[in-house]
Amino acid sequence: MTWEGWAAIATILLVVVALWRGMGGPDTVLLGALFVFMSLGLFSPKLFPSTSQLISGFGNEGVVTIAILFVVAEGLRQTGAMGMIAAPMLGRPKTTLGAQARLLFPVAGLSAFLNNTPIVAMFIPVVRDWCRKTGLSPSKLFIPLSYAAIMGGSCTLIGTATNIFVRSMVEESKAMGQLENVSIGMFTITWIGVPATLIGIGYLLIFSGRLLPDHGSGIIDPADARRYTVEMLVEPGSSIDGRSIEQAGLRNLPGAYLAEIDRGGERLVAVGPEQVLHGHDRLIFAGLVESVVDLQRIRGLVPAADEVFKLSDPRPNRQLVEAVVSASSPIVGKSIREGGFRTNYNAVVIAVHRNGEHIADQKIGDIVVRAGDTLLIETHPRFVRNHRNSPDFFLVSAVADSTPVRHDRAWIAMAILAAMVILACFPEVGLLHAALGAAGLMVLTRCCTANDARGSINWRILLAMGAALGIGHTLDTTGAAGEMANALLGICEPLGARGLLAGVYLIAMGFNSMIGPVGSAAIVFPVAKAAALDGYGAAGPLEFMPFAITIMVAASASFATPISYQTNLMVYGAGGYRFSDYVRVGLPLNLLVMAVTVVLAPMKWPM
Repeated sequence: MTWEGWAAIATILLVVVALWRGMGGPDTVLLGALFVFMSLGLFSPKLFPSTSQLISGFGNEGVVTIAILFVVAEGLRQTGAMGMIAAPMLGRPKTTLGAQARLLFPVAGLSAFLNNTPIVAMFIPVVRDWCRKTGLSPSKLFIPLSYAAIMGGSCTLIGTATNIFVRSMVEESKAMGQLENVSIGMFTITWIGVPATLIGIGYLLIFSGRLLPDHGSGIIDPADARRYTVEMLVEPGSSIDGRSIEQAGLRNLPGAYLAEIDRGGERLVAVGPEQVLHGHDRLIFAGLVESVVDLQRIRGLVPAADEVFKLSDPRPNRQLVEAVVSASSPIVGKSIREGGFRTNYNAVVIAVHRNGEHIADQKIGDIVVRAGDTLLIETHPRFVRNHRNSPDFFLVSAVADSTPVRHDRAWIAMAILAAMVILACFPEVGLLHAALGAAGLMVLTRCCTANDARGSINWRILLAMGAALGIGHTLDTTGAAGEMANALLGICEPLGARGLLAGVYLIAMGFNSMIGPVGSAAIVFPVAKAAALDGYGAAGPLEFMPFAITIMVAASASFATPISYQTNLMVYGAGGYRFSDYVRVGLPLNLLVMAVTVVLAPMKWPM
């Protein structure tokens, strides 16, 4: 092997060590490796890719598609559409095992017919909110979410782009007069994918709860947080009008409780879960600011403060702001209504915190303001900028992720999603084209704003993916990939046909852990084709069909590193994981899926 190949392998090993020890995020480490390869290219421009080739991964169709899908997911989140889809499916499980069972099977099923990357992109915010409501730890669910999507994608031809890529290489070989007996259809891989998925999900349900870290649910301890009194109104004719408190999802709220109901002047206290809600009911809650945000996302609940509907800015353009009243404020000693809060500040108080004191005996507008009260305000984001240094308030700060949900546009967002899925199934259109149209419609139909669309893109994930593609290209051009592949095949040759099949799987799995699925498939396919056709078997050339299926499974179903698949990278930060978490849970799963594939593929397609 040339020194260039050894340098490429050494750099990859450094990347693995850096990620394993948590010395930096995947984007930082992989961009560092890309810089190393660019620098080495100055000394060997023939073998190392040029700078333009190394950065071409950032314009890769898959990377661009994922960037656009973040916008589609943001539109679904802001309209509450994903919540409408997922809520009946996920429910409110009590245990991690129950939560995983409710999550993994539907995700795997959806990923078989939809590309698994958008499935994960759309479920990440749903699972995050779900964990806050149930008190479960997100770190117990995000890696299983990614793994289930990967395995589900291995069940059909369209489940993942890697399957389509391998099929395209088969078709190219057939055009050259090779592999004429190999034909891969929509459900060819299903014979291997479905058993592997069922066994893999079983493994996750049994072992992942003990192997994954527990970083908590993210719910703030009520003893350490401000508790607000807030009124919400049941909209007449809404989905919760006529339903019980439990049916409406208002029981066991994280960080909040329903203190009483005001029904036409009659106060109902100590309400039970069976209490039926009526339109125009005023529900008085006591809870944390995060709980107030959650309440505003419940379809059928709106702030009870009448002034909310008199603000000049449309609700989708507003957010929640916390403001601490100073002693010099002109509203001190007056009720919120008497102080003309909306008129003077173009903002509406929807909740009040006063040193833990329960002040729910009066409506929000009738509360007399005291110095030191913390007001939760609904207003335009410019309120923070205009009043940050105002003598009327000690402190003004925006509440993160508190834009009111556009419930009236949920069905529009769902229709856009359905259209995207249908169009993506047509090869003439493709996922990128369909996703770009869907993202544009999300903005045009005001399911999300242009600013929100730009802010929804996770650039760290995209940088890591683009850099990983450049690194994979370097392993190919320096000859490191081919040398490692040939060495392993030489070891496996004496083990017979099934041993050779296992060797191909191990090669694809190893490269996938370093350079991702498409690069892995591109490197391993020609090596496997040569091994099968050039007489590695004991009785001459081998049938290539088991090898093609093996490459499809191995190049996609790799779980042992965060960079082995884009969905693993997508949940890396969301779950607060370390590199070692993927190895601990994913490596046994890799070997389990490998065993299923190596055993079943030759049984279905004799070699």
